[in-house]
Amino acid sequence: MTDSKKLSSMDASFLYLETPEMPMHVGSMAIFRLPENYNGNFFEDFKAMIGSRLHLAPILKARLEKAPLDIDHPSWVEDDQFDIDRHIFRGSLPAPYDRATLERIVGWMHAKLLNRARPLWEFYVFEGMKDNEIGLYSKMHHACIDGGAGAALTNMIYDLTPVPRQVEPPTARKVAQEPRDIAANLIDSYQQLWRQPFDSSSAPKSLELPRSGKSDLGSILFDNAMFQIESAVKFAASVPTMLKSVSEVVGKISDPKSRDSIASMVSPPTVLNKAISSERSFAGTSISLSRAKAVAKASGGKLNDVVLALSSGVVRRYLLQQGALPTKSLTAAVPISLREEGNTEANNQVFGMICSIATNVEDPKGRLEAIIAQSTKSKEMSHPLRALMPQVSNISMLGAPILVQILALLYSRSDLSNVLPPAANITVSNVPGPRQTLYAAGAELLHIFPVSISTHGLALNITVQSYRDQLDFGFIAGANIIPHVQVLCDMLPLEFEALEAAYAPPPSKMTSAAE
Repeated sequence: MTDSKKLSSMDASFLYLETPEMPMHVGSMAIFRLPENYNGNFFEDFKAMIGSRLHLAPILKARLEKAPLDIDHPSWVEDDQFDIDRHIFRGSLPAPYDRATLERIVGWMHAKLLNRARPLWEFYVFEGMKDNEIGLYSKMHHACIDGGAGAALTNMIYDLTPVPRQVEPPTARKVAQEPRDIAANLIDSYQQLWRQPFDSSSAPKSLELPRSGKSDLGSILFDNAMFQIESAVKFAASVPTMLKSVSEVVGKISDPKSRDSIASMVSPPTVLNKAISSERSFAGTSISLSRAKAVAKASGGKLNDVVLALSSGVVRRYLLQQGALPTKSLTAAVPISLREEGNTEANNQVFGMICSIATNVEDPKGRLEAIIAQSTKSKEMSHPLRALMPQVSNISMLGAPILVQILALLYSRSDLSNVLPPAANITVSNVPGPRQTLYAAGAELLHIFPVSISTHGLALNITVQSYRDQLDFGFIAGANIIPHVQVLCDMLPLEFEALEAAYAPPPSKMTSAAE
């Protein structure tokens, strides 16, 4: 990454919304097993391997460069003082050296902000665990990456065999050519701008105006003006699509049949929807992927519906124990990736929907069937909005960064989330991962539990990563709301057994006669 690259509005928003109580990084707790009779130094081998592959993910060596007076979004620039020893650390795990102890430490560490003076990622290696296991806690700021790009980064770090593959070293940098005079570029672009409406072979979305690429105030004002002109042209080109989307949304809202769907997306207030502290509680557990898919097939739904049903069942059990289950169904905020297949850019390409999770239904089978119906309706309601996301995700307004940061801090310190109605009750995210066994520095990857984001008003986040034939669930919550999220984690296998039993085939007549 030799050139600076300005963050999109969506990527930058994760920086602006961050407060000491609400860090905006995502991560994972990976569990490895070393080979029998291993006598190497895993930490040093792992660090050396990552160091040799940094050029495959340039974002790992990029730091933030703020605009003067925070007048515009910051940019990614290469860190000329990059030091891998500031990013990969040897962690210390106390007795009894087990996963439960590691989970408590990960929860504590995930609440700590990343240092914005450096590239926004850190790895912690925990050696000496039981059963020859190694723990790896990683975290990366959400401004860099979303789940889809995270999976691509995972493929960069890991290998398909115990012997690490050889990665070609970075090629020599090309000498940068002297930039063409901006005035000449501007004249060419001006001609292009006026030629395009009459030239069907040149789509308006291809317009690219010149940039100064500098970070002084005058250059930023100039670059932003160029961006606004580009955006206006692209916006004009997308007006028909946007009008169609708005028309579809208005049509759905005004349709009496859709009113029940809209009502189901209204979230009841719960004990989970309060302001969170600057501490986190984390736990992870796994279930069989093939068995979960079998339940999805038997129900006529998708794997994501089963994940929602399991999350719903766990939260329902917990709130019943607390005597705090609302009569109205809870809702889940469900992120949806807009990333095209094969796109591995390190940025955020995500959308979301609100879905009722039928916590008011006691029967596990009836609950899953209700979720399948509700998720279908939620997708239908939110689908027209997907076309609008590329337009609103990169809006740039001078002065917005500092204003948004002040408003985020005010919201965080005012405890408004304690009194405002929640947009959703929990967050549930399902990230597809590799089916084949992965290795890192010779150690076999056993699990990769996601460690995601808790926010004010949305204290509980349940994120799932598929790997091999398992679904690894990561539960994270504000510790002031759920001090020991392990309680919910322990309920998940029980809920899965209940859901499987609900779809188990009835005993055959021969079996009944024999009895």
